[in-house]
Amino acid sequence: MLSGLAQSGLDCNVLVLNKHYMAVRIVGARRAFSLLCRDLAEVVCPEQGNYANYSFTSWCEASQFKYQFEPDGHDWVSTVNFYVAVPRIIRLLFYDRLPRGDVKFNRRNLFARDKNRCQYCGKRFPMSELSLDHVVPRSLGGQATWENIVCACARCNVKKGGRTPQEAGMHLIRQACKPRHNPLIHVHMGNERYRSWKQFIEHAYWSVELK
Repeated sequence: MLSGLAQSGLDCNVLVLNKHYMAVRIVGARRAFSLLCRDLAEVVCPEQGNYANYSFTSWCEASQFKYQFEPDGHDWVSTVNFYVAVPRIIRLLFYDRLPRGDVKFNRRNLFARDKNRCQYCGKRFPMSELSLDHVVPRSLGGQATWENIVCACARCNVKKGGRTPQEAGMHLIRQACKPRHNPLIHVHMGNERYRSWKQFIEHAYWSVELK
């Protein structure tokens, strides 16, 4: 149904909830529209302090109103005849599994946890200018764990060498630890367009028992 889609809108991310309104993953706009078109999901949209639910058809209809009266409040994709707002949140209608309780230990999540900031000098760098450093070097028995690997810029990495921070006269700006939630979600939350995700990923929200 969608054709000639605006590239900028399709570059957006969408938070996916299970049917119990628990965040399970982040997907691109293309994937979100695919789920909506097949009636596997619905849009969850913040409106006047509450959340409204829309099928794909009703969301297309609501988008015409939003495009006319609040065009700057959304990102858009274009069809042959009209524009559709990119939803910020969708809810899977038939998926009730719980969110992953474990965060994958990988390079992408380590960079996201440290927000692309060298954990020794505190400066932020592009990913291409950062490396991953073993706080306690492998030569001294240091393991590849959340608590022993941090982002480091080239200068600090060379200065530290194969020593511990104490031996090199350096200090971590923050103690390394395993994140409780997927750190990429919090990276996206720094963007104003994703502020509506906050309620669904706050730790206190997960602690509420579903009745």
